[in-house]
This record gives sequence, structure tokens and C-alpha cells, in this order.
Amino acid sequence: MNVDTRNVHGVTILDLVGKLTIGVGDVALRETFVGRLELGNRKFLVNLDKVKTIDSSGLGELIRCRATAASHDAEIKLLNVNLKARKLLTMASLVGVFEMFDDEKMAVASFD
Repeated sequence: MNVDTRNVHGVTILDLVGKLTIGVGDVALRETFVGRLELGNRKFLVNLDKVKTIDSSGLGELIRCRATAASHDAEIKLLNVNLKARKLLTMASLVGVFEMFDDEKMAVASFD
């Protein structure tokens, strides 16, 4: 999995591309997120638009990133969560844990 980063109005957007699965995707997300957090970024939007597959490890990493964000006075929200990922979040009773958006402009504006 690749994680491309960009900044829009002070929000760090992590564009995930590929599979958010054990061993590769989860590690790439963790390393990128923690690296940006260490640089002082505090507003994160994880774009799942190009994520083809997400497994329990990928979901666990999203939760871990959320917990890490909270402990560093940061926020993390999700963008373009596909139906399969929404079902996984629902099955794990995590739908209310993350703010989710389908529109990038609205998601970025929600941090203000």
C-alpha cells in the first residue's frame, strides 16, 4: 500500500492506495501517521477512496491511530469510506467512533 500525503488548509490528508491489510498496509499507515504527528500535524483526514481491501488489522490500525491522535491532542477523521469498510466498522460497533465524510471540502471544513 502507498500513503500519499498532502496538506489542505492545515489538514493533513493521507491518501491510502491499495490494501489496508496486515503486514504492509497497516505498517505504512502507522509509519506515515506517526511521522506526521511527530512533525506537529494535529488535523488528519484518512482518505480511503482507493483502498481496495481492508481487514481486521487495517481496522485495528485505524483505531490505534485514533487513540494515538487523542493522546496527542490531535483529530483524525475518515473520508470516502466504501460500503465494505462501513459494514466492517458497523460489525465492530465502531461507526460512531470516527467522523466520516463523503466530500473532501466538507471534511476539511469540519476541523474549524
